[in-house]
Amino acid sequence: MPELVVSALLAPSRASLKLLRGLLWLLVYSAAAVAAAVYGCIALTHVLCRPRRGCHGRPRCAAPACLVDPSLGEHGFLNLRSSGLRLHFVSAGRGNGPLMLFLHGFPQNWFSWRHQLREFQSHFHVVAVNLRGYLPSEAPKDVDCYTMDLLMADIQDVILGLGYSKCILVGHDWGATLAWNFSIYFPSLVDRMVVVSGPPSSVFQDYCIRHFGQFFRTNYMFLFQLPRLPERLLSMSDFQILKSSLTGRKTGIPRLTPCELEAFLYGFSQPGGLTGPINYYRNIFKNFPLEPQELAVPHCCCGGRKTPTSRWPW
Repeated sequence: MPELVVSALLAPSRASLKLLRGLLWLLVYSAAAVAAAVYGCIALTHVLCRPRRGCHGRPRCAAPACLVDPSLGEHGFLNLRSSGLRLHFVSAGRGNGPLMLFLHGFPQNWFSWRHQLREFQSHFHVVAVNLRGYLPSEAPKDVDCYTMDLLMADIQDVILGLGYSKCILVGHDWGATLAWNFSIYFPSLVDRMVVVSGPPSSVFQDYCIRHFGQFFRTNYMFLFQLPRLPERLLSMSDFQILKSSLTGRKTGIPRLTPCELEAFLYGFSQPGGLTGPINYYRNIFKNFPLEPQELAVPHCCCGGRKTPTSRWPW
C-alpha cells in the first residue's frame, strides 16, 4: 500500500491522539493552577504565623548526628555505568547474605530505612541508596534526566556495580513505583520484591480515573508540574510544608525526633536540593495512558490501614 494512502488512513487516529493529549495537559495545568493557589495560601499562612522564619528555607551547614550514625552502616558512592552519575548509598552486613536493596520515596531519603538497615544486616547485605536527584547523590537539573527508563537503568547499575546478579528489592512510595517497573522489565535481576504504600502505576492511573476523590489526595502532583514555584512554596517558612508532611497525624512518620526530621530536611535545604526530587513528578504524565503489565517476580505488598493508599485495589 502506498505510503501516502497509509498516512491518510492513520491521520484521523493521530489527530484524535493529539487532541486527547492536548486535553490531558489542559486538565493537568488547570489542576496545577488550583493546587498552586491552595498551597500558596498554606505557605503564606505559615509565613504569617512564623514571621521570623521568613520566606526562604534555612540552609543546613552540617549534617545532623543521626544521619552519620556509624551503627547504620558505611557511607559510599557508586559511579553508575550508564549515566556516569555518582549515587550515594549506605551499606551494612556485607558478606552476611544476598543483597537487599532499599529505594526510598518523597520527601525522604536513604535514612527512611534506618530501622531495616539495623534489623536485616545480620542476614543480608543491606544497601539503602539516595536516588538520583537526592543530595548528596548527583542531581541533574534537566527534567528529562528523570524519566522512568533512566531511573530503572540506575537500579540496574547499582545492583551490578555492587557485584551482584540479582537482589531482594524493597521500595516505598516513589521507590515502590520504581520497584514495580524494574521488576517487570528486569525480572532476572530481582529475586523477590517488597513494596510499601505504592501500587503499580497503571493501577494508580485507573483508580484515579474511577475515583475522583483521589485527585484531591494527590493534588501536590499537579502543583509539581509547574516550574520553580513548587520549590519556592515548599521552602517557605523554613520548609514548613515538608515538616508538616513528615510529622502530620495522617501523613507523618510516628515518633519522629527533631534530629530525625533534620536528617530528611538536610539534603532539601542545600542549593537545588528540591528540584531533582520534584522532577520525578514532572515526568509522570508523559506516558499517559499506561497499559497493565504482568509481573512474574514473587512479591509482597504492604500498606497502612489508615493511609489513603490503603484504599487502592492492589
